[in-house]
Amino acid sequence: MQQDSAALLNQILEDSLITPLFQPIYDLTTGHIYGYEALSRGPQDSELFRPDVLFPFAQSQGRLHDLELLCRSRAISRFVELKLPGQLFLNVSASLLSSPDHQKGMTLAILKELGISQSNIVIELSEQHPYDRDGLTHQSVEHYREMGFQVAIDDLGAGYSGLRLWSEVRPNIVKLDKHFIENIDRDEVKREFVRSIINIAQRLRCALIAEGIERQEELDQLLELGVRYGQGFYLHHPSLIPATKPNDYLITQAQQRRRFHAEHGETVQTLCQQSIYVESTRPLSDVAQLFKQNKNILALPVLKDGKPIGLIRRHALHELFSTPYGRALYENKPALSVTSTDVLIAESTVSLASVSTMFTDQETDFLNNEILIVRDGLYLGIGHLKDLLKRITELKIQNATYSNPLTLLPGNVPINHEINRRLLADQDFYVAYFDLNNFKPFNDYYGYAKGDAVIQLLGSILRSVVSPDYNFIGHVGGDDFVVIFNDDNWCQQCQVILDRFAQEVIQLYAPAELEAGGIWTKGRDGQHQFFDILSLAVGVVNPNPKVCDSHHFVAELAAQAKKSAKQRGGNQIYQQPYQYYYEEDCARDDQQDRCCS
Repeated sequence: MQQDSAALLNQILEDSLITPLFQPIYDLTTGHIYGYEALSRGPQDSELFRPDVLFPFAQSQGRLHDLELLCRSRAISRFVELKLPGQLFLNVSASLLSSPDHQKGMTLAILKELGISQSNIVIELSEQHPYDRDGLTHQSVEHYREMGFQVAIDDLGAGYSGLRLWSEVRPNIVKLDKHFIENIDRDEVKREFVRSIINIAQRLRCALIAEGIERQEELDQLLELGVRYGQGFYLHHPSLIPATKPNDYLITQAQQRRRFHAEHGETVQTLCQQSIYVESTRPLSDVAQLFKQNKNILALPVLKDGKPIGLIRRHALHELFSTPYGRALYENKPALSVTSTDVLIAESTVSLASVSTMFTDQETDFLNNEILIVRDGLYLGIGHLKDLLKRITELKIQNATYSNPLTLLPGNVPINHEINRRLLADQDFYVAYFDLNNFKPFNDYYGYAKGDAVIQLLGSILRSVVSPDYNFIGHVGGDDFVVIFNDDNWCQQCQVILDRFAQEVIQLYAPAELEAGGIWTKGRDGQHQFFDILSLAVGVVNPNPKVCDSHHFVAELAAQAKKSAKQRGGNQIYQQPYQYYYEEDCARDDQQDRCCS
């Protein structure tokens, strides 16, 4: 068997019997394709067809280097033949990167022959091979970077050396292992890890790609967390002829985000100002002339193919030209040569709060005033930190005026405004009315301090479960809360809230009452009676904008739904039957009642 496999491997290498497949990598924020990962397969229906068999066997035979070069050549040739857009990601064994054969320019020769730029190639280093085997160093990686290749770390988190590899190699791109993506929508620990990795990537100006996206819920969670790029079976399987068009689901999500934020008026686009800019190829003498003609401009955006790549600041150019021979040496050089990439670039749909976080995440020494605002990557205009701070302050004052003082969540006025806004925009949304069962007896028994603690607990759970990007959380007053959902998975989120509340509220009970399952105290009729552990009733309505003319109508429907949920007792979710939105005098019998499942 070993001999047969060895003979097959030799035949594969001699006759180039490798088939390249391509899996698209998408820009999750726009739906467009960012690039493709090349994946190699051996001969169909052979024992060396699968890569997890082929590559380990080649390594055991001392032929891994030959196999990788063949796979690389076949992938590049096919990539060019198919005229695929974006970047081509090539897997390279880290343990072989320092091999002299890898540094002879063989890949460059292939690229030159096929007419493709090395800037379109990303070399993926996998953690599957120990970082320091065969002397892989920062210098050996830098050799390829200097030739114009981008460098990516593959499977970050799959082994123990990932963070060390990240810190030593300083890659352009990091690919997050599928372990952290699987069920991330259900696992808070994984979400915290990914949030930390996103923060590190932002600080190091490193692109982050999520691998192994296999469910819509995982994709939605990654979008909420702010992961920019992704790949996986849910988006597209590896194939011989891969997709080249944008992903429909991501396009729809991007359109919803733009529409939602435009209606809210709370995006960075509200800070956008028109500004002159320069192309990256324009000589610095022209840039100096622009500064001279525009005394009030302190920085000029630099664009390449319509996309901003950085800034040239007035003081930096002035200092350069002020040095001996400075003007003579630099005035004919392109703007790109002195462009500072240390600038914040933000999509126009990003919320002001998110941009504020981007600023605070920057290193203090590099905190700058400018924000370059783009739409789908193309330059729109420039914003400034002082305007961002001013607007955020105004919004905080406005929100504080109408906020509930206990939870600081928006109160009745903002809730009503939000419902009216969505009705006028003819949106499809859900209103969930949360109310505590047995709250008054608990409050009377334990006192107002613990009663306030329960209300704050519920407010905290709502904040942690419900995404603020497309949804709205409000505190009507007392123990009543409202969540306006734009998400289709509102029911799952409500169930998570119920489960979290049931787990955490028991910590507010004394051991004896907890063991008894509740408390004995006076009821509304003054009689001593037993009350179960606090629970939540959730009434949900899906208002029809063609029938519901204002928040008053919606409030009445939500109150009826909440009442039906409370009648069931315990932690319950009840959705109002849809007939209620059409038939004003609809019979409200038990047959119409339905619970979320």
